[in-house]
Amino acid sequence: MNLKKTIQAFVSLFYPKLCVICGNPLVADENHFCLECFLKLPKTNYHLNPDNQATDRFAGKIPLVKGASYLYYNKGGTGQKLIAEIKYKDNRHLGEWMGALLAKEWLSSGFFRDIDCLIPVPLHPSKERKRGFNQAEMIALGIAHVTGIQVNTKNVFRKKANTTQTKKGLFERWKNTKDLFEVKDLDFFKNKHILIVDDVLTTGSTLESVAQSILKAKEVKISLLCLAIA
Repeated sequence: MNLKKTIQAFVSLFYPKLCVICGNPLVADENHFCLECFLKLPKTNYHLNPDNQATDRFAGKIPLVKGASYLYYNKGGTGQKLIAEIKYKDNRHLGEWMGALLAKEWLSSGFFRDIDCLIPVPLHPSKERKRGFNQAEMIALGIAHVTGIQVNTKNVFRKKANTTQTKKGLFERWKNTKDLFEVKDLDFFKNKHILIVDDVLTTGSTLESVAQSILKAKEVKISLLCLAIA
């Protein structure tokens, strides 16, 4: 055992890494999850089914090529705990790791085969400064590490810091996000297939607003991917 591993083993005796779901200590080769929780991840497998709940939420609103979510987001469940760990406990590395995990699992399905660019849903600069990172960007970076697809965080921006969506109804959410995003260079998206990436899909109003801003470009195609779907 080299010096680095010896030090890590010594530190883990007093400060063991814990599973983000159940809180039990992790053993060697476990990352973020214990094996039991990892095997119980509530996966949707939407990437194997073109007609799914993720795409259904945008029917008649935006022309989607495809859409999928990796996990189900159930109140008090694993999906909710994961999102809370990433967004509110400053665990940006978990977001990136989850993006890489789903990309590795989906790669053979061809879901990413014709995607030209990943666009994480932007936070307003003031909110990103407060949080310290954009969770959607972390997920997109994880996907990029596996697929090699470009991540662009500059071309789409949020024009205003809208109020939280959490307790709003369907119409209020749509009104709160209408014309919320703008594209700096529409020609960048011309003739490209864009995959918009976010953490949680609820009503889809925010993702719809991002998509509408991009769809102003010529001959652009849009797809969507979220870590979890509520």
